[in-house]
Amino acid sequence: MREVSSQDELKGIRGSAGGESRVSAGTAWAIVVANMVGIGVFTSAGFQVEAVPSGFGVQLLWLLGGVMALCGALCYAELAAALPRSGGEYHFLSRIFHPLPGFLSGWVSATVGFSAPIALAAMAFADYLGGAAPGLPRVPMAVGLVVVAAVAHSFNLRVGGMVQWLSTLLKVLLIVGLCVALFAFGESQPVHFLPVWGDASLVFSAPFAVSLVFVMYSYSGWNAAAYVTGEVRDPGRSLPLALVGGTLVVTALYMMVNAAFLVSAPMSAMAGKVEVALVAARSAFGERGARAAAALIGVGLVSTVSAMTWAGPRVSFAMGEDHRALRFLAWRNRGGVPVVALWVQTLLALGMLLTSSFRSILLYIEFVLSVPLMMTIFGVIWLRWREPGLPRPFRAWGYPLTPLIFLGMVAWCDVALLQRQPRESMAGMATLLAGAVVYWFAARRSTTG
Repeated sequence: MREVSSQDELKGIRGSAGGESRVSAGTAWAIVVANMVGIGVFTSAGFQVEAVPSGFGVQLLWLLGGVMALCGALCYAELAAALPRSGGEYHFLSRIFHPLPGFLSGWVSATVGFSAPIALAAMAFADYLGGAAPGLPRVPMAVGLVVVAAVAHSFNLRVGGMVQWLSTLLKVLLIVGLCVALFAFGESQPVHFLPVWGDASLVFSAPFAVSLVFVMYSYSGWNAAAYVTGEVRDPGRSLPLALVGGTLVVTALYMMVNAAFLVSAPMSAMAGKVEVALVAARSAFGERGARAAAALIGVGLVSTVSAMTWAGPRVSFAMGEDHRALRFLAWRNRGGVPVVALWVQTLLALGMLLTSSFRSILLYIEFVLSVPLMMTIFGVIWLRWREPGLPRPFRAWGYPLTPLIFLGMVAWCDVALLQRQPRESMAGMATLLAGAVVYWFAARRSTTG
């Protein structure tokens, strides 16, 4: 394990922040909420009601996803407060275990961890706006959103923070408004939110575990604020508020959204559909109302693309600081933005957007992203054992149950994925292997250079 002194940590904070921490607690909260509330909640419920045709079962899925995300957020809040530097899992794993697992997590984040979700969110944005106005060209709309988000975040942190805060607030208001309208004007389907006969067998089935994978993806982003730790004012206080507070808000939103879908449209109409929000809106409001709802959801997805465009480059930036062969990724402009890393991520997102399908990208990234997440959560346990005297401004509530619950749930889902989606899982393993090769090359260059 690499030893880092408190002076080294402070140096890392200043270096990562460009000499000044300018991201407020509110903006950090907005990054968490915007990263989490994206395409998953508007696209995955159709697959869930197909596999788990039970109102209680579907709501339990989203509640378990919220519990898992909250456990993860509590653990990340402890690590971010104790080891304050931008970079997320890359920084945590390098500091706790060894530079290799840290590099692999950074490699995953830099190559697919943010670029793939950006591509997925842009696809969903174009699909929903296409549902609102069928004549609009979908691919150019998706590409345009990705490029505009990258340009908006290329100036400085203040501009990026303003864009993020306003777009996230608009998204939350749109979701609450949509749910209120669905409850008010929906046909009130005969759905049961309390357990009935047969629900137990559904809950302990393999389809339930695979459905939980989609829910996990919908909650992914609860750790987003950890990627900009070095740019947050008073991270020991602000980051726990952002991570935990953002996760609780999103869990409440998700439970409300899915309840609104279930009471507004028959499960048979939603089963297997990607644009499930459009199906529910059409059932409640008719065709014109559905188009208006689709337009609002599309606008809300702008915040998701914006948040991931902002957070992702901070991982590549941290890698560039630590590895001479990747130093070009650590260049910042006058506004303190790592623009090279930002545009590398944008180009990767555009490549996936133009060449891959929605479902294949989602299943692939969910497996590969779970590996560094599990290692980081285990790192909380390891660090408590190896460095009990390390200053921890925030300690994970409910330890050790919180990390153990998270690890158990993610392991359950990964086993189900390996069994039912081996192709995508093996692709994730190949991505990690490629990262190990790049690490060897970068380490060799740093040693011989």
